[in-house]
Amino acid sequence: MRLSLILLATLLGATGACLSAQVRFARDQISVDIDGKPFTTFHYGAESGKPYLAPLRSASGKIVTRHFPMEEIPGESRDHLHHTGLWFSYDDVNGVKFWENDPSYTKPHMGRIVVRNAEWKDGARGVLTATMDWRDPDGKVLLVETRNMGFASDPKLRTIDFEITLTAAVDVTFGDTKEGAFAIRLADAFTERKGARMVDADGRATMAKVWGKRSNWVDYTAEVEGERLGVAIFDHPQNPRHPTYWHARDYGLFALDPFGQNAFDPDQPESHWKLPKGQKIVFRWRVVIHPGDADSGHVADLYREYAAQR
Repeated sequence: MRLSLILLATLLGATGACLSAQVRFARDQISVDIDGKPFTTFHYGAESGKPYLAPLRSASGKIVTRHFPMEEIPGESRDHLHHTGLWFSYDDVNGVKFWENDPSYTKPHMGRIVVRNAEWKDGARGVLTATMDWRDPDGKVLLVETRNMGFASDPKLRTIDFEITLTAAVDVTFGDTKEGAFAIRLADAFTERKGARMVDADGRATMAKVWGKRSNWVDYTAEVEGERLGVAIFDHPQNPRHPTYWHARDYGLFALDPFGQNAFDPDQPESHWKLPKGQKIVFRWRVVIHPGDADSGHVADLYREYAAQR
């Protein structure tokens, strides 16, 4: 990987305005600035069992993800070392754990997701592409992942589009567990005990009603440094098993899980999703950071625009 290289690109925002993106490469990380302001950094060093984006910021510069475990802030929660910013992993791939896999853990059967290479391409939107191997404890590659992360913005929104392709290097079975998969650990402000609110596309609100349900999207809203902000995740209608199940917790874990089934709904049969060697699956998700709540932030309208993309 080239070090200390600065690239300039343009991002096309939802309003059609071109915004400047500055991409900074350093050892084991790639940082993205939008319109001269820090937005996020892609981390892929050996200190973590998987790559992740952290922190994530709103258009106004407020951080919406938890600092821990990357950084210790007085008074911030310090549970779940494996909750690192925004990430994608799963805890049962041929019995190997890629979710609860912080290197400090001594749990058996822990795998690692190792980035081979990463590159930036500019254009109508800036795209960061990373190729990575899902390796078992012996180093055997189970899956090869290509992760495309497209960055877009306007003066009020920050948006990341994910297109994730998983190709089986061997015959693979995804077990049925709630421990996955596409996830964000939000800042402590986004907890129900501090007044945050989660709502899904079907109008259900609070963890008691949202967790374990299937829906097109979920949105969390909280007061962050005096500003009402929301974070939404969209499940594209062309995804396998759409609409997805939601592993959305009241303490700030915000995740969707396309692999689990019985883990969320005991009335459903246990899922054993098989992916034969050489075959692939593709997922598309969007993360939107917006001002206001789901209503004032027009999250339903934003989802309809996203869902119309083919």
